[in-house]
Amino acid sequence: MAGDEGHEAGAGGSGRPSKFFGRRKGKGLKASQQRLLAETLPRLQVAADAPIADPAALFDAPVEQVWLEIGFGAGEHLLVQARADPAVGLIGCEPFVNGVAKVLQAIDGEPALGRRIRLFADDARLLLDALPPASVDRLFVLFPDPWPKRRHWARRIVGPETIPAFARVLKPGALMRLATDHPGYLRWMLFHLTVAQGARDAFDWLDEGPSDWAAREPDWPQTRYERKALAGRPTYLRFRRRRAA
Repeated sequence: MAGDEGHEAGAGGSGRPSKFFGRRKGKGLKASQQRLLAETLPRLQVAADAPIADPAALFDAPVEQVWLEIGFGAGEHLLVQARADPAVGLIGCEPFVNGVAKVLQAIDGEPALGRRIRLFADDARLLLDALPPASVDRLFVLFPDPWPKRRHWARRIVGPETIPAFARVLKPGALMRLATDHPGYLRWMLFHLTVAQGARDAFDWLDEGPSDWAAREPDWPQTRYERKALAGRPTYLRFRRRRAA
């Protein structure tokens, strides 16, 4: 997401200030979208103002696994994953209100999805703080804003601050999928996940060569943003949370 403005108010009164930088809203919303934000989002919104004891209990339907997507954009990937596996509950983080409205529209048309999708419309770091250790079975961070200017690198959602948080909330053996079309961000991700002290002890990089990181898994749907990224060279990274020795 483009934009340089920061937002300091945490969701749900969280004691930690939001570090989100970017646009919260794009073009004007339709009346139907405004209604969904006012009436449906409160029912699906995850509160992060206190520790979450059991993420699986957030859903109306019983779920066997909890997956987390950070920065779901228009929700295409999130919705495909929710439709594909009725045993999974998905938490989607997205502070861009237009993207949240699109997901709410889809849920309005398929109410059953609302039983297994929960949304967090704020800085994902606040939610990571509230989640208990070893509570997430899969994590997606797909094509996040690369913040290409050096002075903005600290804003990147995959980095030295958040990777320990990813490791904390992921269960041993859990899968983490990352994707980017920005060469500089790719180098940054790989350094902080495979070279930097701490993270390299928490994750195993599953890709063995170009044929792995140049292709999506069969259950990894393509989004509109990704189709734009194909003009460049998208890279798909797969990591597994290391099990205790």
